[in-house]
Amino acid sequence: MIKVHSYESMGTFDGPGIRLVVFLQGCPFRCLYCANPDTIDLKGESKETRPEEILEMAVSQKPFYGKRGGITFSGGEPTMQAEALTPLFRELKAQGIHICLDSNGGIWNRHVEELLGLTDLVLLDVKQINPERHRRLTGRSNEQTLRTAAWLEEHNRPFWLRYVLVPGYSDAEEDIRRLGETLGDYQNIQRVEILPYHRLGVHKYEAMGWDYRLKDVRENSPEQLKRAEALFHEYFPVVVVN
Repeated sequence: MIKVHSYESMGTFDGPGIRLVVFLQGCPFRCLYCANPDTIDLKGESKETRPEEILEMAVSQKPFYGKRGGITFSGGEPTMQAEALTPLFRELKAQGIHICLDSNGGIWNRHVEELLGLTDLVLLDVKQINPERHRRLTGRSNEQTLRTAAWLEEHNRPFWLRYVLVPGYSDAEEDIRRLGETLGDYQNIQRVEILPYHRLGVHKYEAMGWDYRLKDVRENSPEQLKRAEALFHEYFPVVVVN
C-alpha cells in the first residue's frame, strides 16, 4: 500500500506538459518554508492506496498528457516509499506513461536506486549548497542530496535542478555561485528552476498549531529574482523562474 496525501489533475508546474501529480505522505526534511507541513509526518492524514488505483487513474488520464505529459510523484518525499512505488513504476512504464519524481535526494538505499533507474525525469530539490545553511534551513545534511545528483549524472539520468530562493537563507551570491561551480558541468541537468519563496502554506501551520518561523521573511522582489536568474545563467544554459 502507498500512503497518498492528495492528487492534482492537469498539473503544469511539476514536470513537462500536463501531469497527474500524486502527493505522498512523509518527509525526513523539516524545511522552514515547507508549503505542505501536513505531509511531513509519515503517520499523518493520508489514504492507504493500492498501487492499482493510482495506475488506473494515470491510464484514464493518459489522453490529456499529450506528447510531453505524464505522472509526477511529489510529497512529502516520495523516496520514503520507494519499495512500494517500484512495482507501480514498472507498470506505468509498461503503459508508456512518462514518470517524474520530485525529490530532495536525501534518502539512499537499494530501493531508491532502483526507483531512480525507472524514473524518466527527476526534479531534484537542492535547498542549499552551504552545509551549515542547509542544516539551518532543513534540519538535515545536504551530503546525500549532492551524492544523488552525482549518481544521476554518472548514470546518465536526466534531471531538473530546483532551487527555492528564500531571502536571507538561500539567495546569497556566494551560495549560488558555489552551487554553479559544483554542478554547472553536469550534462544531465536539463534546466534549472528557480522557485520564488511564498507564504501560501502559513495557514496550515496555524491550523496545526505549529510556529511558522519565517513569518518575517518577505516574498522575493522582481529584482531579487532577476539577479538570481542572471547568476544561475552564468553556469547553466537553461534557467526558468517559475
